[in-house]
Amino acid sequence: MYKFLIACLFSGLLFQDSHTIRWNLDNRLEWSDFKAEPKPSNNSVSVTASGITFSYSSKKSETRLIDYNYTVRADFYPNKSWYLKEKVDNNILNHERLHFDITELHARMFRQRIETSRFTINIDNQMNGLHDAINKELETLQKKYDAETRHSQDLEKQKEWQTKIVEALNKLSRYSS
Repeated sequence: MYKFLIACLFSGLLFQDSHTIRWNLDNRLEWSDFKAEPKPSNNSVSVTASGITFSYSSKKSETRLIDYNYTVRADFYPNKSWYLKEKVDNNILNHERLHFDITELHARMFRQRIETSRFTINIDNQMNGLHDAINKELETLQKKYDAETRHSQDLEKQKEWQTKIVEALNKLSRYSS
């Protein structure tokens, strides 16, 4: 007997949205992509809402995993992303773009982990564990990025992060979408 399972997991239920922009090196974010009403609450002048969209299907017998397929994407959520027009500049836009690049980096890391994993009949738990782990790592790195760059204000750190993320993306180019 074969069992067919489809699970769609989104990184953060709050970001589920019918309109998304998939990460693409040739299609960089512009301020016009940020569609939400500004919600300045702390000292933020912009917010990039992005996450990893993940789904998979598996075919199992009663005793073993037969096959599986998966999709992993880095998505930007325009209707959850905003900016204060009078307070932003190109430096801040580049900072926000790098947040999305960090999401793509983690999508590639996720694809790499899936490709190098040996799944069993417990694929559901294994996939969910990988997904949870990558999302925790993504959140940690996003926070570290903001802290070290002081939300784009430290231009030297911003350049360091830009170089670091581009190099990391290049190292994982095999796992790009």
